[in-house]
Amino acid sequence: MEKIIDPVPTKLIKAELTRSRKLMDTNKGGNELYVVDCNNAPNTLREIGRIRELTYREAGGCSGKEVDLDEYDYLEKPYQQLIVWDPDAETIIGGYRYLLGKDVTFKKDGQPNVTSSHLYTFSDKFIDEYLPKTMELGRSFVAPEYQSSKAGAKALFTMDNLWDGIAGVLLSNPGVEYLFGKMTIYKSYNKSARELIIRFLEKHFMDKDVLVRPYRPLRSHTDGRLLDLILREDGLKEDLRCLKEALRKLGTSIPPLVNSYINSSSTMKIFGSTVNDELSDAIETGLMIHFDEMYPDKRDRHILTFIEKRVPRLRKIAVRFMPENHQVSHEVEFK
Repeated sequence: MEKIIDPVPTKLIKAELTRSRKLMDTNKGGNELYVVDCNNAPNTLREIGRIRELTYREAGGCSGKEVDLDEYDYLEKPYQQLIVWDPDAETIIGGYRYLLGKDVTFKKDGQPNVTSSHLYTFSDKFIDEYLPKTMELGRSFVAPEYQSSKAGAKALFTMDNLWDGIAGVLLSNPGVEYLFGKMTIYKSYNKSARELIIRFLEKHFMDKDVLVRPYRPLRSHTDGRLLDLILREDGLKEDLRCLKEALRKLGTSIPPLVNSYINSSSTMKIFGSTVNDELSDAIETGLMIHFDEMYPDKRDRHILTFIEKRVPRLRKIAVRFMPENHQVSHEVEFK
């Protein structure tokens, strides 16, 4: 296990967080969102890698390196880094990395060269029909000191801030409709609770079209009959209530990122779970969400945040969804 690097000097990071790299201000918490990469913000990327490694080590999963950075952060068309910046404390408090489908390259075997490719195999149907319209997300983190509600509004809204950013990236790139990524549960998390969560996800969200599948699917070691007794209802909301009740009895709760995805869309697809040997054997569950099919109260507020923060002298906004062709129309009236 390598020693994690010292914090990158703040002045180097601030010099790279220029106006052109700012996506917008967040809706809540008074934070700012930036998109950077290895080419335009190498010092910021080092700090992202430091915080990611620190965060993952505390959660029981990490790369073991001095920073959590890999070849995907340094591709010819590198993964972009979406970060939440606290301007008061002058620090990065959370982030995601992402790659748009149009920028994906392919390996010799025809499989996409994405961060999930060593865990999952992708069908021709996914590659042809879905991948060009996706935003692949990964390496999510919230800095340890911002994971407690005791840290105040800055911490309370970090995940919500990241969803502001995701919506902003999607709306800035017409034609991108799907979020593709992984939910991570670390080895330190209660094993019985993990089994319950995975069974819940498989029951309500499992992809029936075999679009994406893990090379080494995770097998359940818990009696399925017992799990079915706990998840005894037919409806999503009822089963979610049962799941939370069961987890409380085990002294835990649904991990924040997993909970965020579960509460995003009833049409989410999951692609099975597997062990990530590059992240201390954490359990990864592949997923895909159609942005237009997210729950309206969650989707719309992030869309409006982007428009309100990015469009100057705004007087009136109308956001209209057209499900038949999955496009979003924004009608803006200026002063």
